[in-house]
Amino acid sequence: MARILLHSLTFSPDAVSTAYLMTDLARELQRRGHAMTVLTTTPHYNLSRTALERQPLRRRWLGLLYESELDGIRVIHVKIPMKGARVFTRVFDYLYFHFMSLVAGFTAAGRQDAVISPSPPLTIGVIGWLLAVRWGAPCVYNIQELYPDFAINQGLITNGIVVGVLKRLERFVYARSTVVVPISDWFRRIVAARGIPAAKLTVIPNSVDTSLYRPHDRSNPFAVEHQLTDHFVVFYGGNIGLSQDWDSFLFAAEELSDQPILFVIAGGGVREKWLREQCEERRLHNVRFLGYIPRERMPEVNASCDLCTIPMKGATTVDTFPSKIYTIMACGRAVLVQADADSELNWLVSQARCGRVVPPDDRRAYADGILKAYRERSELVEEGRRARAYVVEQYSTEAIGRQYDLLLGRILSNGERS
Repeated sequence: MARILLHSLTFSPDAVSTAYLMTDLARELQRRGHAMTVLTTTPHYNLSRTALERQPLRRRWLGLLYESELDGIRVIHVKIPMKGARVFTRVFDYLYFHFMSLVAGFTAAGRQDAVISPSPPLTIGVIGWLLAVRWGAPCVYNIQELYPDFAINQGLITNGIVVGVLKRLERFVYARSTVVVPISDWFRRIVAARGIPAAKLTVIPNSVDTSLYRPHDRSNPFAVEHQLTDHFVVFYGGNIGLSQDWDSFLFAAEELSDQPILFVIAGGGVREKWLREQCEERRLHNVRFLGYIPRERMPEVNASCDLCTIPMKGATTVDTFPSKIYTIMACGRAVLVQADADSELNWLVSQARCGRVVPPDDRRAYADGILKAYRERSELVEEGRRARAYVVEQYSTEAIGRQYDLLLGRILSNGERS
């Protein structure tokens, strides 16, 4: 048994996809005999009353830190405010989280045998390394998104000096980490081309809780409650952010307004207000917003649709990987995604034969893809069945936890250090 510190920007009871992924990983490693400690933030994406009641936070250090417990896992929370739309404010919050993580790690976390730090942000890799050095322990840097690539390609960072600093920081994190764990072979190839030794790279994909996310009847209580049983429902659930191609989504809703197709969105994010305003301006009565839905109800929500969709902008599926595809597949639903040709998302949907892929930023192809799925709706059930079978075999929590367990066993037995 090893003492493992998971240092993550989000974790339960926060209700966002990365928090779910990291919570499932910590639980599985704890189940496998490791003593898990988590260093994270207070919930700042989505507040779930049910999750907070199940995992109450206790004040420490005059409210600068909080503590909670989840299935025997000790969780230390750095208090930060709810996520806003202003980039500068978020940067300040991240810097504060990093500073307090060092303080809490050095004084409150206790000695650890290994540190796992999932990005984003990129800088979390530096803090994870410093904490590992403190204990003479190995550190594992988990690449959930490629930074600074994502920020640069989306135009969020344009200053040449800042770009140069971030690229040097990226090389620093890779060099200091004991092991770098990309979540896909696509990410591995990009990182390897930047001079990272192959021996330092281990691909471990994200997991999905296939016992929670499972198929339900199309006509289920959620579908009845929200009057979704009499429509062909195209569903998007998740972050309403900058990386999604909402222009294509809106175009499709306009173009198909004469069809019995209902577009349903669950979730929130920095572009939610804008998207709602656009729907009002365009009088899109075939678009419905459900707001935040608790994780426990998402299997029902996915079952209430005929087609799940992940609309992504160009280049985003090269720098990021939308993990929601796993939960969609686990629920046995067919998908329509926008994905770059040379991307993990494109490969996965094609490999599993569970849906359709259209090019990013091509609104006509996206609208035509939805219409084609509607006309071929008799085939969607079989696509969903193939999706479920594929994800259970390849991406279950148990399967991914086993890979992390083997990785930790290897680096600890070899005495590898940062």
